[in-house]
Order: sequence, then C-alpha cells, then structure tokens
Amino acid sequence: MNGLTAVRSLTTLPVVTLGGDAVAHVKDTVFDPAAGRIASFTLTGRTLMSGPLPQDLPWPAVHCLGRHAVMVRDEGALCDLPLSVARRDALRGRLLGAQVLSDDGDPVGTVLDVLVEGGTSGRLVAFRLAAHRELVHRSRHRRHQVYVPRGEVLSVSGRTLVIPAHATTYVTDDLPAFVARAGAHHDRERGAVR
Repeated sequence: MNGLTAVRSLTTLPVVTLGGDAVAHVKDTVFDPAAGRIASFTLTGRTLMSGPLPQDLPWPAVHCLGRHAVMVRDEGALCDLPLSVARRDALRGRLLGAQVLSDDGDPVGTVLDVLVEGGTSGRLVAFRLAAHRELVHRSRHRRHQVYVPRGEVLSVSGRTLVIPAHATTYVTDDLPAFVARAGAHHDRERGAVR
C-alpha cells in the first residue's frame, strides 16, 4: 500500500507538470463514493490568492499524488468545466462533515477527514471521525477522534454514509495501529477470495 494522505492536507497543494511548471492549486477533492476513490479535483489559480478556475483535474489525468504536489504530465490534463458544474460536483462528492451510520443503524460519528492512498491509486482507505459517544464508550478509546476503514461496501445518501457494522471493530484512535489492523483485515479478505 502506498502512503496514506489526509484529504484536508491536499487543499492548496500545487498541481505541477512533469516539466516543473505549477499550473494550479487544489481547491477541493471530489470523490466517487461508489468506486471508493478520488474522482477529480476542483482548482484555484497558481497563486493562493487566485479564485476558482473554470477547469478541473479528473483523476485519470493525474500522473501521481504526492505529499507535496499533484503531478500531471502537462497543462493539457486540466479539463475546461463551467464553474457551476465544478461546484455542483464538489458538493455532490464531498464527504467531510457527513454523518456515518453502520448498516445496522448505529451512529458511528461525523467525517473529519478522509485518508486516501497516494501514488497512482487515489483509493479511499479510511475515515477520521469525530466518534459518536456510544462508539467511544463501547470501545473505551481515549480520544473522541477515531479511524474507521472504508470497508467493502459504502453507500451515500445525501450527507450520510453507511458503513458495514463489522468495520467498527477495526476502529482505533491511533493511526499506526489502524494501518496495522486494516492491513490484517485486507490480507484476511484477500486470503478468503483465493
């Protein structure tokens, strides 16, 4: 698995061509929740004080997602898009602030951040949540912010995400422990498929 990147840290990252030219900055990350990955980025101009651009950056045009920049082959990777469409897509694909419920109806929390796999994947891996008090009490976490894996099923209805109930068994308030648990879960599932 490539390194995990928090989506909040992507905001204002420069979009840089392989030739070294900064062509834009990331404004928002748009998700395709059904596919469980980044769909695109809405953009602002080259300087941080610039306004929104009438272009977006679709995920297939991304060469690599790094910690310090989003790399594209050239400026042609940016797609012209009416600002109204970019704003609508950004709102539709926004996961931050969404309420999270398990598929058995229990409240899990509110999405504070989304962890994605860097590199060329863009795969949505986990959520950092402000945990619901029942989850905190049941799991005896020290903090009210926890990590929950995306799980194999993800449904979105308006501003609510539904995750599998079993995903809450992997909840932890420690990121390294979460990565280890999620990796073990992924390995078990891969072994069951073979």
